[in-house]
Amino acid sequence: MTAVLRRGELAVTAFACGVGVAGIYYAQPLLPALAASFHAHRASAAVVVSAGQLGYAAGLLLIVPLGDRVSRGRLATALLASAVPAALLAATAPALPVLAVAVVLLGLTGSAAQVLVARTASAVGPERRGRAVGTVMGGLTAGILLARVVSGQLAALWGWRAVYGAAAVLLAAAAVLVRTALPGGAGNGASNHPPRTAPHVRRTRWAGGWSSSSPRLGAVRAPAGANPQTRPGRAAEPQIDTAPRPRTAQPPADTRPPAGRARAAGPRIGQLLLREPLLTACCLSGFAVFASFSAFWTPTAYLLAGPPCRLGEAGIGLFGLTGIAGVLLAQPAGRWCDHGHVRPARFGFNALMVVAFLPLALGRGNLVLLGVGAVLLDLGLRGVQTANQQQIYALLPAGTHSRATTAYMTCYFAGGAAGSALSAAVWTHAGWSGVCLLGAASAALPLLPQAVVAVAARRPPATTVAASEEAS
Repeated sequence: MTAVLRRGELAVTAFACGVGVAGIYYAQPLLPALAASFHAHRASAAVVVSAGQLGYAAGLLLIVPLGDRVSRGRLATALLASAVPAALLAATAPALPVLAVAVVLLGLTGSAAQVLVARTASAVGPERRGRAVGTVMGGLTAGILLARVVSGQLAALWGWRAVYGAAAVLLAAAAVLVRTALPGGAGNGASNHPPRTAPHVRRTRWAGGWSSSSPRLGAVRAPAGANPQTRPGRAAEPQIDTAPRPRTAQPPADTRPPAGRARAAGPRIGQLLLREPLLTACCLSGFAVFASFSAFWTPTAYLLAGPPCRLGEAGIGLFGLTGIAGVLLAQPAGRWCDHGHVRPARFGFNALMVVAFLPLALGRGNLVLLGVGAVLLDLGLRGVQTANQQQIYALLPAGTHSRATTAYMTCYFAGGAAGSALSAAVWTHAGWSGVCLLGAASAALPLLPQAVVAVAARRPPATTVAASEEAS
């Protein structure tokens, strides 16, 4: 059932998405502190980051699809509430393996962000869907960016355990807000599907009392021989009339299966990808662009720490704030998509990502050029992301949105993992120039089929060309 989300509800959703997904990224600037605290090797401390990504991927595959069967508001509330003890476990972890388990749980429950994205897309009309999804994705992106910056600052002031203690407070606040402010979050609001109504009961009066009829019970009628014109002193016991009634006399019976069974019988994620070419195309696009984005950011810390930049951890963390441009673009990009410009928007933002690697390649030792390239790359990524999700939610049935989100975001993060792994190998053998070439090539891959479609659309039909030749 389509509803109109107020600005306050969108703000709560964006906040909850940012807080939920931030748990995956807190550990990135904390790795040196973790290695020192647990007397572990730096490679062992890095397992904490991988644990969060693994938990998030598991949540996408196992939890997000449940949003097509149960209330997404209830599901998001339960996930955010479950993340609170996980954050407290991380804050009090006595050993590195315990911390890794806690971060896995934070990643698993962080899938609440994608549940809320699907809920937002299903709760608004198509004319506002792009803006709403863009706003929520902006909150999610802000959570990713601020997680790195805030965790570094808190760790410098009060130690790394304070980071997860503060995260527990934020997660509890997000769970309360989602439960109280969003319809369906507390279980008494709108759900994913309209409620079923009870069977209609029709009552008619007769000489001995009242009779009723319903789709499941026969009509209660007067016994044989009763005189409808005279009221007897004591009416005989009514009998159940099991004779079929014409369908025009009463509403048809609701013979549909329960909503949960109907949705469970729907296509699975693999079947959905095979049946929906649009979803497959968007998944491949998301894979390629996030691989390009990760190919840049993975070795950037090594570049900035080395000569001639020689930045410390604080400077490297502040450089990550260049991604704030993507947060500012998310809503305007969604508005552009709402006006029917989804395909040109995706093509333009995708091309912007390719162009961004030119200043990145030229600015190896220039912070200004590196900053310009990073801003352009992030703008392009957020624009492509918003366009892909808007198109998926606009053309697929609302009952498949959670499974579509699972397919898309799983491919999206798989592309990020592939880009990170490849860029690390390329950095070792080909340096920064090879990294920029890899990122530009990955970003250009989705442009090829889009360019072919655009050229084919502009080519005149063969019949028109033949007719013009005959006329000449």
